[in-house]
Amino acid sequence: MPDVGTRRLVLIVDGTNYTDSVSTAAIRSAESDSDFISFADAAAGGARDYVLGMTLKQNTSADSLWDLIWAQPGEDLDFELWPNGMPEGGVPTATQPLFEGTATVTDPDGDLLGGEANPSNTARMTTEVEWPCTAKPTRITTGGS
Repeated sequence: MPDVGTRRLVLIVDGTNYTDSVSTAAIRSAESDSDFISFADAAAGGARDYVLGMTLKQNTSADSLWDLIWAQPGEDLDFELWPNGMPEGGVPTATQPLFEGTATVTDPDGDLLGGEANPSNTARMTTEVEWPCTAKPTRITTGGS
């Protein structure tokens, strides 16, 4: 089961499970756009920036993931990403690891609210965001990080 599937991912932000609110949740990395690169960064191949990228359905309820963007911009929130689902008991294992980190809530570059018409009764408007991580997320398994 270590291969990551497309149906078992669990996303928890600030202690709340938002798995049913997202169609995409990913930890992304890119070369850091920094004016200062330490010798340690250079030796490791260069500094990296990490983001929590999500596509989420727009839901204006006060307890929604979308509302975190509206009501809490700039706040640092803890997140958990379980790419292979959360094991019973919520304890990470080698085959169901936990990736955890802290990300800063930011508005999207693009649609925050609204979108295109769709004749489907089940279609929902979505918002795409990338929340910058304060550091590289940590992988946790039963045997430690």
